[in-house]
Amino acid sequence: MNYSELLGTLEQNIANAIFGKRDVIRMCLAGIFAGGHILLEDVPGVGKTLLAQAAAKSISCSFRRIQFTPDLLPTDIVGSNVFNPAKHEFVFSKGSIFANIVLADEINRTTPRTQSAMLEAMNEQQVSIDGVTYPLPAPFIVFATENPMEFEGTYPLPESQLDRFLLRISVGYPDRQNEINVLKAHQKSRPLDAVQAVMTAEQVVEIQRAVSDVKVSDSIVKYILDIVETTRQSDELAAGVSTRGAISLSRISQSLALLEGRDFVIPDDVKKLAVPVFAHRVIPKTYLGSNQRETAEALIERLTESVAVPA
Repeated sequence: MNYSELLGTLEQNIANAIFGKRDVIRMCLAGIFAGGHILLEDVPGVGKTLLAQAAAKSISCSFRRIQFTPDLLPTDIVGSNVFNPAKHEFVFSKGSIFANIVLADEINRTTPRTQSAMLEAMNEQQVSIDGVTYPLPAPFIVFATENPMEFEGTYPLPESQLDRFLLRISVGYPDRQNEINVLKAHQKSRPLDAVQAVMTAEQVVEIQRAVSDVKVSDSIVKYILDIVETTRQSDELAAGVSTRGAISLSRISQSLALLEGRDFVIPDDVKKLAVPVFAHRVIPKTYLGSNQRETAEALIERLTESVAVPA
């Protein structure tokens, strides 16, 4: 089946609320259809939460927003067993994680203990409470937003949780003309209010299955592993990319190829995605200007460029 028209409509629908960020929108859609979770990291006020909300409104599915704060508890996220006096028994009360799309807003403003409550859900699409496992709905996508670590009141995300995010994206400031358009649009109403659902949850699952049929040649597989091996051998990194990271790059490259109307992955797909997929999975030995993110991204970009591109 050709999904080009449906995917184009979805992308434009989100772009009606997020001005001048087509590349960021396409990257997010690639993450959704790869079945992964997306970490949006940037300074406050550039549209991280708006982007996640616009994506969720564009799909006819269940949506929950969790505002992460220092006093948030793990049971607020996954749920707990509550005693029912009428039945004289404990019944499971679902937490906010039980939705197709979950917005974990300012995820690094809560404690590591609460952050870790997301691990099983993000990795296994299920939660376990008192020895009982509860499946989460399909599709299940987490959009997490976070502020840079130098902002007050933030906690670092554990490496194990960072590794569960398929990609990390920076939204960035809009250019001058698009910022003018944003100001004009908000004079009348919120652009988000005009966003309508143009795709069903079932269609998302169908496209996620179609992503699996996109061809990844042996040369592309070798290219991905060559980049991974380069990160592991680098003297500038304390830890290179994991096998999960390699799988993630392969999977989202398939998704991006489908979004761009191809049934096969090309080297440019891999090069375009290497930084957002790998940079948050490595640990630089030294930081450029005390900024781990910028250092990691610069290193991954340089190491990717050093690997021979397959013909």
